[in-house]
Amino acid sequence: MALQQAWDRQRWKTMGQHAFFVTVLALSLPGALAGANMTTGAALSRIGPAVGLALWYAYWIALRGGADRPPLPYLVGALSGWAVMAVVDPAFLPVAMAVLSPYLLRWAWWSAGGVLVLGAAWSWQSLTTDGPVDVRALTGCVLGTAVAVTITCYVATLDHESHKRQRLLDELTATQAERAAAERQAGTLAERQRLAREVHDTLTQGFASIAMLLDAARDDLPPGSPAARRVEQAMRTARDNLAESRRLVHALRPAPLDRTHLAEAVRELTARLAEETGTETYTVVTGRPAALPPSTEGELLRVVQEALTNARRHARAMSVSVTLSYLGDVLAIDIQDDGTGFSPAARHTGVGLNTMRERIAALHGTFAVESSPGEGTTVAVTVPLPVEPSASDLSVVAGTARMAPAS
Repeated sequence: MALQQAWDRQRWKTMGQHAFFVTVLALSLPGALAGANMTTGAALSRIGPAVGLALWYAYWIALRGGADRPPLPYLVGALSGWAVMAVVDPAFLPVAMAVLSPYLLRWAWWSAGGVLVLGAAWSWQSLTTDGPVDVRALTGCVLGTAVAVTITCYVATLDHESHKRQRLLDELTATQAERAAAERQAGTLAERQRLAREVHDTLTQGFASIAMLLDAARDDLPPGSPAARRVEQAMRTARDNLAESRRLVHALRPAPLDRTHLAEAVRELTARLAEETGTETYTVVTGRPAALPPSTEGELLRVVQEALTNARRHARAMSVSVTLSYLGDVLAIDIQDDGTGFSPAARHTGVGLNTMRERIAALHGTFAVESSPGEGTTVAVTVPLPVEPSASDLSVVAGTARMAPAS
């Protein structure tokens, strides 16, 4: 649609340019031919250059498509022809505006002023010639100038309105795109919340019920019997899947971001970890927090959530710290624990680490894991920030929050 509108605008502009050239040349020719003593040879000396200039214009501008960017041969030949015509008869002076129309119509209001100047010079020349004033020539000058100015101003108005309309269409298109993106994001968030509710109301509740029933069945069985051991294994599997379903619900619905920003949401995650496991947790935020798109904050929160889950389930950490550093053009997030650690080179990378790496890659950031057996694990993440604050604005906006182990 936009391409078609641009094509239509260019076509009307080209047609106006051609009409301007023909009108100025046609109105100048009668003035040059006016005169009682005009002979056939004198008439041909005026008609011939005019026809030649028209053919020159038609070849270079109309046929070869030089209306937008006239070639240099056209300009040289057209100005030479106009100079000859002006020497033969000063009535051809306004033809200069027609010759330069491919250039001057880009600055149509200036062209109108130029037409007025040339028309005034043309009229002055008619009034100051020796002998009686030729009323027909003077009338042709005035009418030609008026028509040329009218056409030029009309083309200028059309071009201005066309550009104004195009700007409005571009703004409307951008607004519609932003609205569509917001609607898609809202639809995505609504669908994730719906899935979270469905998982919570079906799988999570079902695993919880299964765990309770197995617990009651184990109490009815003789301790140490094969049936009791199988029930214990089934109950452990049910509890593991219950924990996974709850983790999935939290991953699908990062509720903390619905009411606060990333830093506060991370604090809530570490506080929940301390409350549920007794692990010492620390949250440190340095620098001047920069606004991030909600989708980006949601992805970062899920990465932090996955790292804390790994520290809770696999590392058996006693202490976990999360540091968010706003460094001007990037946001660096470090999740460090003092757990058992592992050897990244020797251990097969799990689904959780791969998922975190893919999330950060989608945000055009970097993801790294540093760990060794018995030395804990550090997950380092960096993502670009949309706005770079000045160095003088960098300051520590939040200190360390320590949660005491749950009793």
